[in-house]
Amino acid sequence: MLLIDPAHNTERENYKILIGSIIPRPIAFVTSVSSEGVLNGAPFSFFNVVSANPPMISLSIQRSSGRQKDTVRNILESKQFVVHIVDEKNVEMINKTAASLPPDQSEIELADLTPVESVKISVPGVKEAKMRMECVFEHSLELGGGETPGCDLIIGKVVQFHIENDIYENGRIDPRGLGAVSRLAGNYYAKIGDIFEIKRPK
Repeated sequence: MLLIDPAHNTERENYKILIGSIIPRPIAFVTSVSSEGVLNGAPFSFFNVVSANPPMISLSIQRSSGRQKDTVRNILESKQFVVHIVDEKNVEMINKTAASLPPDQSEIELADLTPVESVKISVPGVKEAKMRMECVFEHSLELGGGETPGCDLIIGKVVQFHIENDIYENGRIDPRGLGAVSRLAGNYYAKIGDIFEIKRPK
């Protein structure tokens, strides 16, 4: 068994180990609006469920050279954002939004995604997702990096679900119908593979 002390690694070396081992990771495509009214869109794979009561999700958004990303600044200013599940049909379009654009340019336009109005918040979502969640800002933490934080942990409360009719039945979402994709390391993604069941002990 190889022993590696993360304290002796560079940030990049630790990053590669983490994203190569903690797999597969769900991908959140997040839309937010800047103070100038620009609709921003970006994918993040440090994303998960926090709570069901109330429904809350988390986004850990890594900083670049200590600087907050546009998504974080937008969320902290507007207190609203939309999280979309990335699936097999939209992953190519979503991948385009990972390009580094200046704050005054919209990744939604770059990727030819279609904005759609939300019900309870002012931030639009995109039509190309089978599922999206309207969120309001709940909490944030600056984490890591010593004097300069390395990431921003955002927690949002879901105030509205949007789910395609075809994938929702009896209160459950069909995983094959959703067709969610997940991040591995590098340029690699994964689809839903074999599904098996193990009953939990009482």
